[in-house]
Parts: sequence; structure tokens; C-alpha cells
Amino acid sequence: MIDLHSHVLPGVDDGAATLVESLAIARAAVADGVTVLAATPHVRDDYPTRAETMLELLAEVHVAIALEGIPLRLVGGGEVALELVSRLSFDELRRFGLAGNPGYLLVESPASGWVPEVGRLLAELRRNGITPVLAHPERNNVVQERPELLAPLVADGVLVQVTAAAVDGRFGERARATACTLVRQGLAHVLASDAHGGSVRQIGLSAAAAALGDPDLARWLTEGVPGAILRQEALPERPATPEPSGEPGRPWAEPQPEPLMRQPPRPGGLRGRLLGR
Repeated sequence: MIDLHSHVLPGVDDGAATLVESLAIARAAVADGVTVLAATPHVRDDYPTRAETMLELLAEVHVAIALEGIPLRLVGGGEVALELVSRLSFDELRRFGLAGNPGYLLVESPASGWVPEVGRLLAELRRNGITPVLAHPERNNVVQERPELLAPLVADGVLVQVTAAAVDGRFGERARATACTLVRQGLAHVLASDAHGGSVRQIGLSAAAAALGDPDLARWLTEGVPGAILRQEALPERPATPEPSGEPGRPWAEPQPEPLMRQPPRPGGLRGRLLGR
């Protein structure tokens, strides 16, 4: 599996505090079946991570992983807050490209509330050659009430990342039900851990993939789409969904509508500052 969201870099945000904790996350990822892990530190006002800092820590953890003989590939990224999307230069945003791909950017969903600026800012990224990957919207209170809010964003080419701890119920029933709805309606494209370490914020991708009850869909969410982003390839089509099984606990197997996502453009042509600010 390829995990495109983690806070494995030490001492930069609310994830790993030390290199020892970074190595613990790396070992847990390998034990869970992850072969590639994206380091995506928070980039927001309370954690004003610079791309240069991310790259320096990425190299440090990469060396430590190699010295420890941990069979894990570490790639870069950043979880950029919406309010910073319009304040960072295109050069800085590209350096935070998800899995080292400057054409994709992991964007943090609002912790609560939902304002028109969400769609406007994501659309501006798309117009400038960057495909946003919206992180964990299933944990947002408004999306939990109205998951259909994501439909026009996905129709415009935005990708959506759901969190393993939501899919398998560790974040509670409301987050689980919302993640279920997003997957069922074709409004989710990536399953990732958002690992910070500890118990609830651990990797847990394999358990979440199993909870889907659909191996082909699980592979698409954890290998197909993430692998295409990593390799800078065209995204694969979503697999056909089996007919409902009637088994309890398998809401994922309901019939799927046609995917709303349009194929994102190849990266390029980024100039100036986003929104001119």
C-alpha cells in the first residue's frame, strides 16, 4: 500500500516529536503493509512549516530509516491549510507537492464550518495546474451533515482523501458513516492514515482496507490512485462495485453512481502568486 498522508517528520508539528518516534511510525507502516509513506507536515499558522524545513527533515528521516534497515520509501509533501493556500508562492506550493509530484497538493479540510472560499480556493489551484487532494473532510461537522457539498468539488476535479481511522470506526460513528457515504457515492479517491503516532492516530491502513469489504476498491484507494500520483501518471478508473451482499457492516457494497471526477490535467504552467495576494 501507498500512504499519502502522515506526520512522520520529527519536531515540526503535532506528529512525531523525535526521530525515535519517526522510526516507530516507519516500522508500524511497514508492519501494516505500507511500502511508500508520504511525509505531509502541517503547513498552517500554528505550524508554519517551510518547504525547505520539510525537505531537510525528510532527508534526515530517510537516512535514519536506511541505517535501521527499514524497507520503506519516504516521499515528501505537506498538509497545507486553506488559509495559507492563497498566501504561499507557487514555488512554495510546488515544493510541497504530494509524494514529490508538483501537480498535486494535500489541502487540509476546515476543522469545522464550511464557507464558499473552500470551493473558490480549490478551483483557483485547479486553474493553475495543481490538483487539490482534500484531506479528511469526513471529520468536518458540516460535511457530516451534508456530504453532498463535496460533489461539485469532485466534479471540478478535486480529489478527496478519507482517513483510515474514520473508515474503521476509530474516529467515531459520525466520521465512519460519512466516510462510508463518500466512498459509496464515488466522492473518495485516496485512503490514508494521517498517522501521528499513538493509538488512535496510528497507521491502520490494512484494517481500514479490510473494512471496505471490496478488495478491488481497496487497492484503487491505497495503491491505484496513490501510485499514479507518485509516478506522475494518469489516474486509473475506479473499479466496478459488486452488487450488494446483504451482509451486515458492508454499506460499501451498494451500487455506485458514475464517478464525478474529471481527469486532472498534467502539472505545469504555474506562475505568479495564487489569487494575486
